[in-house]
Amino acid sequence: MNRIKFGLLPRIAVAIAVGIGIGFIAPDWVARLCATFNEVFGAFLGFLIPLIIIGFVTPAIGDIGKAAGKMLLATALLAYGATLFAGYTSYFTCDWLFPAMLSHEPGLMTVEDAVEIKPWFTMPIPAIMPVMTALALSFMFGLGIAFVKGDVLKRGATEFRDIVSQTINKAIIPLLPFYIFGIFVNMTVAGQVGTILNAFIKVIAVIFGIHVFILLFQYCVASMFCGRNPLKMLWTMLPAYFTALGTQSSAATIPVTLRQTIKMGVSEDVAGFVVPLCATIHMSGSALKLVACALAMMILQDIPYDLGVFTHFITMLGVTIVAAPGIPGGAIMASLGLLSSILGFDEGMLALMIALYIAMDSFGTACNVTGDGAIAVIVDRFFGKSEREQILHTT
Repeated sequence: MNRIKFGLLPRIAVAIAVGIGIGFIAPDWVARLCATFNEVFGAFLGFLIPLIIIGFVTPAIGDIGKAAGKMLLATALLAYGATLFAGYTSYFTCDWLFPAMLSHEPGLMTVEDAVEIKPWFTMPIPAIMPVMTALALSFMFGLGIAFVKGDVLKRGATEFRDIVSQTINKAIIPLLPFYIFGIFVNMTVAGQVGTILNAFIKVIAVIFGIHVFILLFQYCVASMFCGRNPLKMLWTMLPAYFTALGTQSSAATIPVTLRQTIKMGVSEDVAGFVVPLCATIHMSGSALKLVACALAMMILQDIPYDLGVFTHFITMLGVTIVAAPGIPGGAIMASLGLLSSILGFDEGMLALMIALYIAMDSFGTACNVTGDGAIAVIVDRFFGKSEREQILHTT
């Protein structure tokens, strides 16, 4: 019999439940032990953030830059525009709903009976560079690889990406449930866990509603270019949607997405070009979740925010999560630097962001891959067969 996989989401759920249960009966030394582990793990995570950005953004830009022509430009602009639209839709919707929904919740750090839990020791691990420096360096190297055809540097960037990916897969992801466990133990001891769980339920419900709206909107726009029924097209893409719910990976869902996109009437050459590309650059579902979760955290923490701050965050987010590692929660890992540098999140808020994001990770991936079909429909409308063949021939 095949061994049953116990995925990241079930492990996170168990960590939260066990953390809350132990938190009610834990002696002080258990809470301090968890705080010590979280302090060390959080320091290592902060050290890794610039490396994640360099490791994944650099080869992604290098690969995209080497692709040819108008179809690439059209697909990239549509994907980035769709990601920005999802981010702004999430911001305005949540800015309208969350203040009333979460206003009666006490701030995470202002609970009257909160207990301060200090670690036994700390282990600072400074990052090698600031987040924005890492992002600028990634663009410079990525564009340089594309324009000078730097095969040696490209191989080095690819190998560095593999090293960072293995670090995430072998160190960060296995230890992440223990990190979340420690956070919820300490929140329970401090009397804050009720606030978090109540807020989680509300935020998840709003995120699900937004992601349904985004998919309907994308296919309504696509129908304007192809003249087909948007609901029928969306129905055709449902196998890709449900496959993504199970795989939690856009890349792993490519074969199903490609098949269903062709069934919608998109030509095979366009679908074969657009779908794999969008699996790495179209992140509507991820962006809307990250924006909604971040805004909820800032409201709960009583941190001031405005449209300008989130405009900075959303525009940078659309680039940073490009080619996020093909692992569950890859987008949140790639965006941790932006959350800390732009929105000012501390380690505790980042941990809660990870837990809240992963709780909806499958739905974000499903939104991403299903939207890829809508982008393919629009691209197919603007490229005649002869032009498509010429472009693909030069790729």
